[in-house]
Amino acid sequence: MGRIDEQALEDAARVVREGGLIVLPTDTVYGVACDPCNPAAISLLYQAKQRPASKALQVILASTNNLTRLGLYLPEPLDRLAAAFLPGPFSPIAAASPDSPLSTLRNEKDGSRTQAIRLPDSDLSLRILQFTGPLAASSANRSGGQSPQTVQEAYEALGDAVDLYLDGGPTQGHMASTVVAASPEASDGISILRQGIISRAAIRQVLQSADGGVAA
Repeated sequence: MGRIDEQALEDAARVVREGGLIVLPTDTVYGVACDPCNPAAISLLYQAKQRPASKALQVILASTNNLTRLGLYLPEPLDRLAAAFLPGPFSPIAAASPDSPLSTLRNEKDGSRTQAIRLPDSDLSLRILQFTGPLAASSANRSGGQSPQTVQEAYEALGDAVDLYLDGGPTQGHMASTVVAASPEASDGISILRQGIISRAAIRQVLQSADGGVAA
């Protein structure tokens, strides 16, 4: 564990390429992450966290420009909301194309596949992601434990199960992102799966502004 310099970033990219696990700071807490297209690495992440396989992982990325090569797209009106709220505590549920290379996709009841995504509102996190590429991620703690705000807390939780720890100093603390899915049958076209920092009123304002309506 040490400061995040060019060498540390190159090491992080190498560990991810080789199927290992890294711990990195985000805009909320420390996360444990790996290559989202590597099933063996994803299995290691679940083992390290002792996380139930039924709980999906998010994919964190540096830009929505990465979505195309991951075989993902944001259905209307999530694309408009993403433009307004990302980077930040907003987690839209992207739809996956049949040829998506991701091993983190969730199978929905209607036969479609989806993926929650996040763009951390942190220059340091985004710089790490520019080196590593998109990552499958979850908070760097044992399942059910307290989300870590320092790299030391992450190490105490996961220890040698992680190949590389990146120390970016204390994070801002746990701030839940708002998880939103497209819902064509809903009047505003969305379903809020988890209410977080971004309120329904703020989301409604963006949607009404985009539609040329009067924000409530």
